[in-house]
Amino acid sequence: MQANQPLRVRDVIAELEAWAPPALQESYDNSGLLVGDWNAEVTGVLVSLDCTEEVVAEAAACGANLIVSHHPIVFKGLKRFTGSTYVERTVMAAIRQGIQLYAIHTNLDNVADGVNQRLASLVGCTTESQRILRPKASVLMQVVVYVPQGHAEAVQQAVFDAGAGRIGNYDECGWSVQGQGTFRPLPGAQPFAGQIGEREQAVEVRLEVVVEPWKLGGVLHAMKAAHPYEEVAHSVWPLENTLSNIGSGMVGELPGAMDEAAFLDRLKATLRCGAVKHTQLLGRPVRKVAVCGGSGSFLLGDAIRAGADVFVTSDFKYHEFFDADGRIVIADVGHYESEWQTTDLILKRLNEKFPNFALHLAKANPNPIHYR
Repeated sequence: MQANQPLRVRDVIAELEAWAPPALQESYDNSGLLVGDWNAEVTGVLVSLDCTEEVVAEAAACGANLIVSHHPIVFKGLKRFTGSTYVERTVMAAIRQGIQLYAIHTNLDNVADGVNQRLASLVGCTTESQRILRPKASVLMQVVVYVPQGHAEAVQQAVFDAGAGRIGNYDECGWSVQGQGTFRPLPGAQPFAGQIGEREQAVEVRLEVVVEPWKLGGVLHAMKAAHPYEEVAHSVWPLENTLSNIGSGMVGELPGAMDEAAFLDRLKATLRCGAVKHTQLLGRPVRKVAVCGGSGSFLLGDAIRAGADVFVTSDFKYHEFFDADGRIVIADVGHYESEWQTTDLILKRLNEKFPNFALHLAKANPNPIHYR
């Protein structure tokens, strides 16, 4: 975006989705632009955990016409707009006020520098010890391309620059081998080498790189732009490899061991909990902690296998607490309490990308659950 051009909704979305690609959201989720116009000029952005009628009213009052929330206001299809539910009323209010609604939910949960890294840091885990609790498998793609020897380095650098070759904490990962390629130009072709109707032999390099699916289009475009051949011989297929920097939950270690009760007290204060529901304390120090923002009971087995002493998350059902079975302490801090910090995370990201633009943190964003 050039300096003199107005900021558009699509510009904000592009930055958010470069951080947390939509392809990473879970199948049940509904992240993305839910209400509004991609091309609308942005007058201000309001960041919230949830999107409610009150949040829409606050956005209108402060001159923001784009709300970026963590939770999507629309999860299921809406068949009518009569204002009979808070979801319908919120959507109707946004449309009347010309406010766009965008949600960045489980895709932000699934990136290494997203919701769970923030939560792990808040509960005290050191940055260097943090890792994804359940890395995603079958996410990466493999791209293979055949390049004449003298152009192999240029093509390889082009695909690296487009984002290929990233594996965990390493980038520019690739593999190559030299061989002999053959081709015969047919009438109408404009060959880089060889004559029409005659088989040509060329020393070629087979380049292989891994690519995240959301980068595939850009990588293939860069590959073809840098390749000297009129027709670029290449193949793409999915891999079963796990991706260590993408997935659910986070696990890390405290800088020093803590007493269980003291750790729970710190949780309550740090996450502003009205209460912490937990399983029986085990009488052992807390060193390793697993976390999952939002509903994390599906990760209990992963937390146990990772050797965590405590699993910090929310929305455990009554009988699921029994599954701890004396192997771990479950600390259910509440859904809101495990994710309120997401708004600060999103606001920080947008501030970095748009430092001279009007960005607001929603005040009308209360926890729907109250304690006495």
